[in-house]
Amino acid sequence: MKSAYELAMERLNKSAPTVKLTEKQKKQLSDLDSKYQAKIAQREIAIKGEIATAQSAGDWAKAEELQQQLVIERKNLQSDLEEKKDKLRKG
Repeated sequence: MKSAYELAMERLNKSAPTVKLTEKQKKQLSDLDSKYQAKIAQREIAIKGEIATAQSAGDWAKAEELQQQLVIERKNLQSDLEEKKDKLRKG
């Protein structure tokens, strides 16, 4: 008799079978991760510098706006990364 876990895994494999990646694809995925981590870090450094400048000038509205911009840019970069990873995985 199969456990509930085994039955769930069988159903999952039927609806979304696992994809085997080549070494080249794994390397490309790793490179994409590194590239986007660097882009995110670069934007964080730049915007956090602007936030600090705005805060020191007492412009709290500008600092809040920049913080929201950072969140949006981070989400956009993450979304772009996932999109490129999906394309790479599919072929």
